[in-house]
Amino acid sequence: MRRISIPPRPNWQRRVEEAGLVWHTAQGQPYWNESAYYRFTASEVDELELATAELQRLCLEAGQYIIDRQLFSQLGIPAWVEPLIKQAWSDEPPALNYGRFDLGYDGEHPPKLFEYNCDTPTSLFEAAIVQWEWKEEVLPSLDQFNSLHERLIAKWQDLMPHLPGRHLHFTHAGDESGEDTLTVTYLRDTAQKAGVDSTPILMQDLGWDSSAQRFVDLDERPIDALFHLYPWEWLVNEEYGPRIAESYGQMLWLEPVWKMLWSNKAILAILWDLFPGHPNLLPAYFEPRGQDYVKKPKLSREGANITVVRGGQTAAATPGDYGEEGYVYQALYELPDFDGNRPVIGSWLVDSEPAGMGIREGGLITGNTGRFVPHVFEKG
Repeated sequence: MRRISIPPRPNWQRRVEEAGLVWHTAQGQPYWNESAYYRFTASEVDELELATAELQRLCLEAGQYIIDRQLFSQLGIPAWVEPLIKQAWSDEPPALNYGRFDLGYDGEHPPKLFEYNCDTPTSLFEAAIVQWEWKEEVLPSLDQFNSLHERLIAKWQDLMPHLPGRHLHFTHAGDESGEDTLTVTYLRDTAQKAGVDSTPILMQDLGWDSSAQRFVDLDERPIDALFHLYPWEWLVNEEYGPRIAESYGQMLWLEPVWKMLWSNKAILAILWDLFPGHPNLLPAYFEPRGQDYVKKPKLSREGANITVVRGGQTAAATPGDYGEEGYVYQALYELPDFDGNRPVIGSWLVDSEPAGMGIREGGLITGNTGRFVPHVFEKG
């Protein structure tokens, strides 16, 4: 695993915009950073792929463990949501079953899990399309761990017969940066390539037909299937949250509500309790232990309200609006440092299978403005 500097392509901004990545610069600095790339060996990619599959297996066991032992309160899940989670876990409704494990990896030791972004993962378009087009133009003789685009289309084709009328509504909250908009637009495009008809609608435009007890769109059409890039913990706490239970049997939610079990960072402590010493896990608890750890809110997004403690002293911290739900304390992992650039591996799954990776660089805490850097690997 090496970080290699390389001149950016001339007019790189125009090139990535033509690919669809309008959000390529944040706070005056490149978010998409092609002035470097990461180069892996085939065996290193194999190790990351195997670790991703193994972590998915562990999460499946942990999900069953939470349900069997009624540990919902540790995750701050409202009591009225528990039956919905149990039902969805048991019934296994149609879903993309996609997500992104954030991993620490140095090429020498086993990859370590930082968190599981399985409910509202972003940076998908960059990983699936933009870095692949960069590789094909700049380093065509090398390979890339990336089958995301093909796997997404194939999975939508599998799902299509389960969608009422082969139609799906896509929703997200309006976002100033456009990151969520880009992610949902890309997912909608892959669905359309698979033959799925779709309608976009913003979260704030969801309506409720009280006579039919159904969610409806702006044209008063019932929403039979809804893909939402909007966290389940927000959905169930909205004013209309209880209406989800009222209409649950008449509507398909993608992704399913049981993902609340994995998108909550309490899963990190539960995993460590179940599998202590596992090579792909870091020690994690519901209270601080030792002098070196990372304090994480159970429900934070994009690096908010994270505190890095080293030697008992705060080394870095980020602001935000999370924390009332409680914290998890995970052992500090020292990311490899390439002249101040610390990479976090985002290892993707589609249909619960490893499907590719993207890399974000930051400091001690990788937040929303962490740089996306492409990768390649040497063909075996």
